[in-house]
Amino acid sequence: MDEATNDRKKVSVNRKDEQLEQFRVNNVGKKLTTNESVKISNDEQTLKAGVRGPTLMEDFYFFEKQMHFDHERIPERVVQARGFGAHGEFELYKSMKQYTKACFLQKPGEKTPVFVRFSNMQGNKGSSDTTLGPRGFSTKFYKTEGNYDLLALSFPVFILNDAFKLADAIHALNPEPHNDIPQASPAHDNFWDFVANNQASAHFIMWAMSDRTAPRSWRMMQGFSINTFRFVNDDEKATFVRFHWKPVLGVHSLLVDEAQIIGGVDPDFHRRDLWESIELGAYPVFELGVQMIDEDDEFKYGFDILDPTKLWPEEMVPVEIIGKMTLNKNVDNFFAEVEQVAFNPANVIPGIDFSNDPVLQGRLFAYRDTQMHRLGGPNFNEIPINRPICPVHNNQQGGYMQQKINVGKINYHKNSLAHNTPATSSPAEGGYVHYKEKVEGHKIKAESKSFKDYFSQARLVWNSMSSVEKQHITQAFCFQLGNVKSQSVRQQVVDMFANVDEGLATTIAEYVGVNRPSGVQVPVTASSPALSIMNTPKYPYSLKVGVLIGNHFNGKEVKTVIGLLRKYGVFIDFVGEKFGTVTGTDGTRFKVNKTFLTTNPNLFDSLYIVGGSSGNETRFSQHIMRFVSEAYKHYKPIGVATTAHTYMKATEKNNLLGVVFAANNPYFGEEFVAAIDQQRFWNRK
Repeated sequence: MDEATNDRKKVSVNRKDEQLEQFRVNNVGKKLTTNESVKISNDEQTLKAGVRGPTLMEDFYFFEKQMHFDHERIPERVVQARGFGAHGEFELYKSMKQYTKACFLQKPGEKTPVFVRFSNMQGNKGSSDTTLGPRGFSTKFYKTEGNYDLLALSFPVFILNDAFKLADAIHALNPEPHNDIPQASPAHDNFWDFVANNQASAHFIMWAMSDRTAPRSWRMMQGFSINTFRFVNDDEKATFVRFHWKPVLGVHSLLVDEAQIIGGVDPDFHRRDLWESIELGAYPVFELGVQMIDEDDEFKYGFDILDPTKLWPEEMVPVEIIGKMTLNKNVDNFFAEVEQVAFNPANVIPGIDFSNDPVLQGRLFAYRDTQMHRLGGPNFNEIPINRPICPVHNNQQGGYMQQKINVGKINYHKNSLAHNTPATSSPAEGGYVHYKEKVEGHKIKAESKSFKDYFSQARLVWNSMSSVEKQHITQAFCFQLGNVKSQSVRQQVVDMFANVDEGLATTIAEYVGVNRPSGVQVPVTASSPALSIMNTPKYPYSLKVGVLIGNHFNGKEVKTVIGLLRKYGVFIDFVGEKFGTVTGTDGTRFKVNKTFLTTNPNLFDSLYIVGGSSGNETRFSQHIMRFVSEAYKHYKPIGVATTAHTYMKATEKNNLLGVVFAANNPYFGEEFVAAIDQQRFWNRK
């Protein structure tokens, strides 16, 4: 076993990790065999009748190898196709026994193994990580009482309020069927035609136009359960609940321009960021929060708490932080773990139950059906990443890839020959019992009147945004609708969003060439500061700084600054003209691990311009100025060493906000770290 594998094993030893160990195979130093474990003498040529003759059908190893290759792809997910995952653990801060008997929420300090998959809602597996749109945030908890899946999105609401329309929404969002264009983008006629004619989507669209469509990192992305669930305690008292994952590093985003550029220069940007952070020990940490509403208070709010197109404002229903999740181990094999992991909101444990949220009700069926299609049959739960860490006993049998060998002849319940085993469990023994909710009414296909306020919370989002965020939302609308060919669709969307904000709709109308809207915005003046990412925590920890460097730099100065950046946990790449070592005037040496040709300024959160000398001064300076220009126009902090002051000069066209100079500045290092912490300087010109 190699050192890297040993190091990863030391990171986290838990019940799930121990279970997976029996399935791990390390081929290093081993002999090549067939799948039946027959040793192979030749892995280069097929068996032929003569050196130049035809291949023989009896070359069983060739057919095994080729057939396995032919079948090694499985259907990708219809949504959330592109993603990545990691292992970790959840630690409970405070007992929730008062509200739920869920086993992992009882004892403070108890740790539960988890696996998390982050994903893009739209786009195929080959699309870019940084395409614009909502992200999935799915967590599987492995407990001795069974698996629990908590599925979340990076938006707090869903696009529609009834599962019957889910297929239509995804069809409209996907590339148009006649030419399969555009990939991973809603900037086309079908999607916006759907929006205009399904106006329950208004709230979701406000989030889809916001900065949250382009997360800086999965490590800096919030997760919302979207749907309303129930906590149920030992006394069978229920409480409505929604779940929140809050990143400790805060919620941060890329600019649209950055996201589009990064999608070209590094389509694996988010998965690379997650992988490298875990490998470097900068483990992503998320705190779990819950919003709870007593059943007696179900109707006291100005919105229906079961409506998935409505959020529960934190000012009205506070988020109570109850634990934290730390992702501390990368996967050993992408396909075996990330691609084959199967999440399902129906995977619950005693203490967690469902509400009548109509989207949740539909999802309870859809996910299992999807996984059976993708993973070849009903036994996908026996794939190692999906297996519970506790024993499984039931009378289910057969199906593709059945791995259990159930011994004995009894395969039914009830029975006397096996003393009626496997037997059911009472609630006291941990048996799952559905919450006894009183249900009455007529069978009907209809939308509740309480769901039909489509614009009040969309207006709440607009009211809650900073001026910068409002500008970005406006630009996003203009970009998206600017790609819609149908003038009728553009007009319908403009008229629709006049209900949210007349000024917003008028600006869009002027840009996309349609009539000014005639509608009136809803009379909502409330705002929710929790919805703006301008109010998020900010830290320099694990942000990436590109150090632009050549030879003959001020060694003492740069060494001090680099040491300070590392002290604050900043990730550093040394970017130079070529790979190798650069040397300062005092002999200080740094290893260049990126070159101007192999990286891009948009991949960094900040730049530290050191400068120095190079074999080709003109080309060296051009590269630095290109990096500086990109960072400056994207409002990023820039540190300027004493040897690089010529690269940044104040003019009438700039104000150099967020640019920190080392010359005659004994506090340069601290000021540069503070600038990195702030991350963006929106008042820069």
